[in-house]
Amino acid sequence: MRDVREWTASLVRLVKRRRDPVVVQTLRSAAAATIAYVIALRLSPEAAPLTAPLTALLVVQVTLYATLTNGVRRVNSVLAGVLVAIAFSLLVGLTWWSLALLILASLAVGHLVKVDEYVPEVAISAMLVLGVTTVGDTAWARVLETLIGAAVGLGCNLLFAPPVWVDEAGESIEGLARRVRQLMLSMGEEAAGRTPVEHATERLHEARRLDHDIVEVDAALKQAEDSLRLNPRVREGLLHRVVLRTGLDTLEICTVVLRVLARTLADLAKERESERLFARQAGAAVEQLLSEIADAVVSFAVLVTTDVSRSAESAEERLASQLRQATATRDKLAQLLLEEVQRDARQWQLHGAVLTEVNRILDELDTEHRSRRLLEELDRTSREQRERMPRLTRLQETLRRNRPALARRSR
Repeated sequence: MRDVREWTASLVRLVKRRRDPVVVQTLRSAAAATIAYVIALRLSPEAAPLTAPLTALLVVQVTLYATLTNGVRRVNSVLAGVLVAIAFSLLVGLTWWSLALLILASLAVGHLVKVDEYVPEVAISAMLVLGVTTVGDTAWARVLETLIGAAVGLGCNLLFAPPVWVDEAGESIEGLARRVRQLMLSMGEEAAGRTPVEHATERLHEARRLDHDIVEVDAALKQAEDSLRLNPRVREGLLHRVVLRTGLDTLEICTVVLRVLARTLADLAKERESERLFARQAGAAVEQLLSEIADAVVSFAVLVTTDVSRSAESAEERLASQLRQATATRDKLAQLLLEEVQRDARQWQLHGAVLTEVNRILDELDTEHRSRRLLEELDRTSREQRERMPRLTRLQETLRRNRPALARRSR
């Protein structure tokens, strides 16, 4: 039985390793470069057509959308450089001043044709072509090799659709939510008693460091969004992208409010160095409230990263239940803080700020608020897509209307 578990665990690790972006990128790039070189050996007049595998290596990306967009820019940059080199070869030879003019002209042309990060490639292609003796033959051979490499790079992702990185982005979002939860629990424990200023300040620094975590999660989400675009494996790519993006936006707002809340508690700790931050009952209510909100943050992350409808429904029900409980605790805390302010009006502004910031987090996590936000974002994204690509939108609508008729004919 133990051997079976170990074998299963090894198999799971192997599957995860095969889906790792670095492994996928390495295997796809190596295969595309090799195939491009083999084809170029047969079609190109050059003895060692290394431009083809170089182009394939640069064109192939982890996602299909990135491959298509980078492939077009890559081909444009190389072709622009070759054309600039041909023009210079007809006018001047290779000297130090002509090389300087060639580089300036190539970089200018690269910005004109809008190849973005491939602007240096225009100058590199021009220099490589101009530096050989048989300029004309080499130039057109380089164009041919570039087209071969680009075609192979695009074909690899068209024939072998890359994986969808939604799971990885979901894990990043859930990881961020759990870090937020841990920080909230720490803040709640300290708020229930006497909190040294140093501890409260450290919680503030931890809240500020969450910005770096958001940047990492945003990078993973961008990769997931690219993997959903133009991917034949995905039918509702737009919905997935909007759900994940709005979910991360909500968590980002919650981290910003949490940072403000940490600053409020730090200020309160400075004002009450030798006292409790709150009265005993109010402090216990603050700890309970932050604990309930922390659990709701994790449930929200699970909700936005869950695909299966039944799991999503149960996650939404759990989140709604946790928010109702947190709202009741918030109301209890508000009454306790009101009684405390009536007894001692010192720092009443900070007590009110605690309630305000808690209310903002609860409002952001509210399921009805999220539904409205999701619908608004879907409408906005769909409208922008229709305005940007009207012909493609009309084609998709036509295919969607004709799909039932085509299905009946096939039956």
